[in-house]
Amino acid sequence: MHAAEARHVLVGQSPGIRHIWDLIEKIGDGRWPALLLGETGTGKEVVAREIHARNPQGLFVTIDCSSMVGPLMESELFGHVKGAFTGAAGSKIGLIEAANGGTAFFDEIGELPLDLQAKLLRVLQEKEFRPVGSLSVRRSDFRIIAATNRDLASEVEKGTFRRDLFFRLNVTKIRLAPLRERKEDIPALVEHFFARAGAGKSLTPEVMDALLSYDWPGNVRELENCVQHMIALSSEFLVHTVDLPSSIQNHVAQKKSQSLFAVAGAQHTGFPARVPQPPASKPEAVSSSAIIPLAEVEKRAILHALEVTGGDRALAAALLGIGRTTLYRKLKEYQVAG
Repeated sequence: MHAAEARHVLVGQSPGIRHIWDLIEKIGDGRWPALLLGETGTGKEVVAREIHARNPQGLFVTIDCSSMVGPLMESELFGHVKGAFTGAAGSKIGLIEAANGGTAFFDEIGELPLDLQAKLLRVLQEKEFRPVGSLSVRRSDFRIIAATNRDLASEVEKGTFRRDLFFRLNVTKIRLAPLRERKEDIPALVEHFFARAGAGKSLTPEVMDALLSYDWPGNVRELENCVQHMIALSSEFLVHTVDLPSSIQNHVAQKKSQSLFAVAGAQHTGFPARVPQPPASKPEAVSSSAIIPLAEVEKRAILHALEVTGGDRALAAALLGIGRTTLYRKLKEYQVAG
């Protein structure tokens, strides 16, 4: 594999990834349209490139529909001739023509306006188009792979996506699972990103636990950025939790706080779960010695929270359900060295 292609690798051995590999092998040799569905950052372009690599005729042209806005979108797609509009000092070949004989990958095709959807449909059906400002027809025959994070079937019902174009694209469909549903692939992905960056590093068990417990709303793309962040910050062979991005450090702190709260709750802060009650027939058995003053209960709770958190006042305050300012005032009031 060439260095320029090193990043386009589908990594993982989860059942979902193995199923995607099976589909790639089945449809890769043909030229059928493919529709890739999944959240942003799940690796739809990686899958598209893997499909193209099975039958690598012509160029692989990426068309990011979400980045093309305004009146120049049609020119980006179909090109234009000199003088077609103000600023058109010369002719320009569009992405549709550049993909002739190869693969056109329409990323986030759900963002394509209805008028351009109609023109794209004509290209797919008739293999021909007209550049902006031109009277002559040009031809382009390519394999189309489209990707979206939208529910195109719902968009069709709402009238924001053409039904006929949807059916034209929905010949073979691949759905990519979010990373939170295939966390068993995270170790392999981390190793892959380290290797690609040429970083001879390893993770502490605490860092790997943090990565496995995090839900990754940005999916594989967010994990890749996380690895790059760790490489940039860590000067040692072992990467520690302090080298994690703040979003994941906050997640770790929150989980730790919840865990400490659960432990403290289970232990009832070291006190009896309830004050022993005397038999109903002997009310005189109640003794004032069985009652712990409220101030003493509060003081013991603070001391126990500090013990459980190893002296971390912020976590102790969170554990007790009070603000840090309140905790500091109580420490001073009870003359506790926190």
